[in-house]
Amino acid sequence: MGLKDRLVGRPQGAAGTSGMTAPGQSMAPAEARPQDTYQELKQHIHRQLIDRLDLASLESVDNEFLQSQVDRVVRQLLREQDLRLPPSDEERLVKEIKDETFGLGPIEPLLHDPDISDILVNTHRQVYIERRGRLEQTPITFRDEGHLRVIIDRIVSRVGRRVDEASPYVDARLPDGSRVNAIIPPLAIDGPILSIRRFAVKALSIDDLLRYSTLTEPMALIIQGIVKARLNVLISGGTGSGKTTLLNILSGYIPPDERIVTIEDSAELQLQQPHVVRLETRPPNIEGKGQVTCRDLVRNSLRMRPDRIVVGEVRGDEVLDMLQAMNTGHDGSLTTLHANSARDAMQRLETLMQLSGVQLPDKAMREQVASALDVVIQVSRLSDGRRKVMTIAEVTGMEGNVVTMQDIFVFQRKGVADDGTVLGEFRPTGIRPKFVDRLKVAGVSVPAGLFD
Repeated sequence: MGLKDRLVGRPQGAAGTSGMTAPGQSMAPAEARPQDTYQELKQHIHRQLIDRLDLASLESVDNEFLQSQVDRVVRQLLREQDLRLPPSDEERLVKEIKDETFGLGPIEPLLHDPDISDILVNTHRQVYIERRGRLEQTPITFRDEGHLRVIIDRIVSRVGRRVDEASPYVDARLPDGSRVNAIIPPLAIDGPILSIRRFAVKALSIDDLLRYSTLTEPMALIIQGIVKARLNVLISGGTGSGKTTLLNILSGYIPPDERIVTIEDSAELQLQQPHVVRLETRPPNIEGKGQVTCRDLVRNSLRMRPDRIVVGEVRGDEVLDMLQAMNTGHDGSLTTLHANSARDAMQRLETLMQLSGVQLPDKAMREQVASALDVVIQVSRLSDGRRKVMTIAEVTGMEGNVVTMQDIFVFQRKGVADDGTVLGEFRPTGIRPKFVDRLKVAGVSVPAGLFD
C-alpha cells in the first residue's frame, strides 16, 4: 500500500493524519499518536519540496518572500497528490515543514515561547525545557539521530563552526544570541545532545528584579551606586543562577560617555550605551590553528583605550590579566565567575590564576585579588526555581595570608513551605561598608540607616 493510499480517505479518528493535534492544543505523548504515518508524510512532502525548489540558489532572496513561496509549494504538492487534510492539520504540516526548512525542526516553536529559558535535547527521543526555573519534559521528539544531527549542523554552520568525530563538541549561538552547546558520539554515549540557553528578547531591568523579589530596594540602590562609583565588581554563582542577567543590568548604569569593551566566549550582553566595542573569542579551525582565547582579547583590549572592561565570564588563565587590568587604572570593570559562595569565588580566582603559567606565591596571588576587587555579588537559583541575590560582600583587604570580606546584605533562608517555596528574607548585616565614601565622592547619595 502506497503512502497516498494510507493517508487519503481515512475516517476521522483512524490511524492517519486526522489524529494529529491542531495548533494551540497540547500534544499527546508520542507513542499515543499516529506519529509514524504523519512523519512519513512530512518527510515525503519535504523531500519533494527540496527537489522542487533550489533553496541554495535562493539564499539571496528576501526571507519573508522565500517562506511564502515554500508555503505555496507545500500546499500545491498536497493538492497534486490529492492528499486532503483537515485545515488545522494542513496548517500544522505547512508550519512544521517550514521549521524543518528554515528553523530548528520540532524545537522551533519552543524558541518562540518567552517563558522557556533552556531547551535540553537528550538524544532524539527526549526534549526537556526549563520554564520559570523548573525542568519539565515535553512530548517533542526528533525523527531519528540523523534528524537531530542535521539540526545541530545547521546551527553550528551558521557561525562557521563544525561538529564531527574529530571535533565532537562545540559552542555556538543562534541568530538571536541564544547560547548553544552540542556534543555527539563517541563522547555522548547514547546519541547527540543539544543544549540551548535562551537569549532574552527583552533585557530585564532592575525593576524586574525587584518585582521578582530577587533583591530589595536598598540592595538595588547599592549595586547601582557601586557601578557609578567605578568599583570593580565580581558576580559569582552557579549555572543558570542569573549571573549574566545581573551583569547586563549592572552594565546599564555605566555612563553613556564612557568607552566600554566587552569580551565574551559567546556574545550575550545587551549593552545600550552608544560607545561599546564587542569582542568574541574564536575556536581553532579544522587544522587546529587560529584560536583566539579570552586571555588574548583581554590583553588586546588594554591597547584599545577602554574606560571599562566587561568580561562575560572568567574561567581560565585570563583571570590574571583581568585582575592586573583592574589594578592598573581600569576601575569599574565587571565580570562573572562560577562559584558557590563569595568565599569560594576568592579561592577559585586563585586556582584559575595558577593556570596562567606565571609562578606567583600564594600571598602575592591573594594580594592581587584583594587589591583588584571591591565587591562580590553572589547569586543563586533556589530549589523552587527562583533566583536570589544571596549576598553583597565587600572585599576589605588582607589579614595575614587571607583575603578579608564582610557581608553587607544577605538572604537568610528560614525553611520551605508546603508548596516547595523557599522561605526567607533579605536583611542588612548592620555593617557600613568602606566604599560608602567612594560612593559619596562619585555623587551617589546613600540614605541614612540604609545598612541598619
